[in-house]
Amino acid sequence: MSTIELRNVTKYFGSLAAARDVDLSVGAGETVCLLGPSGCGKTTTLRIVAGLEAASAGDVYIAGKRMNDLTPAQRDIAMVFQFYALYPSLTVAENVAFPLYYERLSATERDRRVRKAAETLDLTAVLNRLPGQVSEGEKQRVAVARAIVRDPNCFLFDEPLSRLDVELRHTMRGQIKEVLTSLSKATVIVTHDQLEALTMADRIAIMRDGRIEQVASPHAIFAKPANVFVAGFIGTPQMNLIEASFAEVAEGEAELAFGDQRLRLPVEGAARALSKGKTMTFGVRPRAFTLAGAATERTISGQVELIEPMGAETLFHVRCSGLDIRVVVPREIRVKPGHILHLACDPGQVHFFDAEGRAVQ
Repeated sequence: MSTIELRNVTKYFGSLAAARDVDLSVGAGETVCLLGPSGCGKTTTLRIVAGLEAASAGDVYIAGKRMNDLTPAQRDIAMVFQFYALYPSLTVAENVAFPLYYERLSATERDRRVRKAAETLDLTAVLNRLPGQVSEGEKQRVAVARAIVRDPNCFLFDEPLSRLDVELRHTMRGQIKEVLTSLSKATVIVTHDQLEALTMADRIAIMRDGRIEQVASPHAIFAKPANVFVAGFIGTPQMNLIEASFAEVAEGEAELAFGDQRLRLPVEGAARALSKGKTMTFGVRPRAFTLAGAATERTISGQVELIEPMGAETLFHVRCSGLDIRVVVPREIRVKPGHILHLACDPGQVHFFDAEGRAVQ
C-alpha cells in the first residue's frame, strides 16, 4: 500500500538542526503539504523521504518498509523538482519515457504509458517537440508526466509551481490535484505558498525551525490554529494578534486591556481559565471586524493610516494604541486616511492564546 511515515526524524548539518523530531504519516491517496517560511526544514524533510539526505536520527517508512538504509533508486518514489530538469536534446515524449527504460519495458508498452500520461496532462500535441520549444507550463506538465508514467510507491513535489506566473499556477494547481486524486498514491508537496497548500492538500503540516507545529485539514488549520505562530502564518491578510491583559471574567464575559483600549467580549469554555491580570494574546482575522457607529465597551478605536484596494474588498491599516490593526471591508465602504474607525469583532471568530502562545480551545 502507498503510505509514507516519518518517526522522530532529526537531521543535523553540523550543529544546525534542520529537522527536529518530525512525526508525520501520509495515507494512501492522501496529499500532505509541508508549509512554512524559508529555512524551516520543509525541503530537508522531503529530501530525507526521498533518500537524498540521510536522517541523523529517526526512521522513514514507505509502503510499510523501513527505508533508512536504501538508496533513492531502491525506494521506488517519483519526485518532481522545483526546476524541471528536462533533457534539452530529447523530445517531450523521450523525456517522459526516460524512467521506463530502467524497467526494461517493451517499446509498445513504453509508448502506451507515455501517451496515457500525455493525455492526462494535455501534452499530446507537443510530444515531438524539444523542451526549448514548449511553454513554461508545458515544461512543468512534462516533469509531472515523467513522474506519473511509472507506478511508484509515492510522489514527492518540491515547490512544483514556484517558477510559474499567477495564471499558470492557478491552472496547474487544478491539473495536479486532479491527477493525484486519480492515482491514489501517498503524496507530499513542499510549498511556501499558502494558496497552493490550502487548495491542493488533504492535510497541511505547518513547519517552523525544523519542527512541525500543527498537522490538520486546511479548514482546521485556518479555523483552529494550534498556536500564535500558525495563527499569524496562515491567512491573507494576516490575523491580528494583540497582546493584552486578561482583566476580568464576569457573567461569561472578559475584559481585555491593551494600551488605552478596553474590549469586553463573551468567553466560553477553556478561555475562562486564563489567568486574570496576566498577559495573553487574542487574535482576530481582518474579515471578522465590522464598523460600528460609535465607541462602546465592545469596540476598539483607531485612526486609518493606509488604504489598500483589493478589488472587491479594501484593506484598512488602522493605528490603534500603537498597533497596526488590519481590517478588510467591502469596497463600497469609503473612508480617507486620518478617519477614526470604531471596530467591533465577531466573538465567535476571536482566538485566545495563553502566555506560552498555545491556543485555548
